[in-house]
Amino acid sequence: MDGGAFAQFLPLILIFAIMYFLLIRPQQKKVKEHQAMVEAVRRGDQVVTQGGLIGKVSKVKEGDNEIEVEIAEGVKVRVVKSTIAQVLNKTEPAK
Repeated sequence: MDGGAFAQFLPLILIFAIMYFLLIRPQQKKVKEHQAMVEAVRRGDQVVTQGGLIGKVSKVKEGDNEIEVEIAEGVKVRVVKSTIAQVLNKTEPAK
């Protein structure tokens, strides 16, 4: 491969490098942070789901990939862990 052919591919390589550092890498970091947040959810935390429901976690099912969220007094719904958008209030771990 001579220098002329490499010079033609250099802009494509630079564009890919810029796209990687501006788009792909930050997205991967965001996904890792979300996974860590979801794994740290425990009973008593107040959460917001991607559907907009705000409730308090009443049960965390370890084997399954779901939690039970109380959205009103006596009203509990099962929610897939990955649909948690935000944790509003963290509780202190039980001793």
